[in-house]
Amino acid sequence: MNLAKVSSSGQITVPVEVRRALNLKPGDKVLFIQNERGQFTIGNASAQAIYKAQAAFEGVAEKIGIKNDDDIQALVNEVRYGK
Repeated sequence: MNLAKVSSSGQITVPVEVRRALNLKPGDKVLFIQNERGQFTIGNASAQAIYKAQAAFEGVAEKIGIKNDDDIQALVNEVRYGK
């Protein structure tokens, strides 16, 4: 278990083990998520945004017929050059 003290201005220092586990770097934002029992979990906000975007795009490639890297390049060319 890791413990952090809250300063008079509401700041905490995230323990090094927690920063490593969450892959937090200086300037990263931390996400606080409250569950139904009132407990909080913390996460790397950037990583959470990526996971959410990945979930939103799940299955889209198959729906539009992308099967490989050549299909991706063809789509990029179409968008860039109208080809």
